[in-house]
Amino acid sequence: MSYYFEAIHEIIRTGHWITDSVSRELKEHDIYEPQYNVLRILRGAKGEPISVNTILEKMVQRSSNVTRIVDKLTQKGLVERTLSETDRRKMDIIITKEGLELLKKLDLKVESLHKPMKNNLSEDEAKTLKELIVKLKG
Repeated sequence: MSYYFEAIHEIIRTGHWITDSVSRELKEHDIYEPQYNVLRILRGAKGEPISVNTILEKMVQRSSNVTRIVDKLTQKGLVERTLSETDRRKMDIIITKEGLELLKKLDLKVESLHKPMKNNLSEDEAKTLKELIVKLKG
């Protein structure tokens, strides 16, 4: 096996390990990693409503279940969904005040999880790692 395939294997394993670790941290709040991702995307919209398609485009892990994820977040009162004023075929989604408050708590948990990993790399190493991963994607 070449070093290339060993590196790819490590990237995949590490990605899954990080995602699983984040999911464990969020579990006590009955939130899963894709839901956290959607909440972060909605917060990034800065109060502007966005569509399911826009959320899907911005997701770290693309999921065909975005509508179901939004449904769960709506049931929990963390997001609101309304019919789009510009296109009646689309729904506008926005994060609620409760969603923003929960996201602050979740961010602290996720930052705490990442701190030991972040401390394992210098800033230069982290920069090089990012550059190599971007280079890999072409």
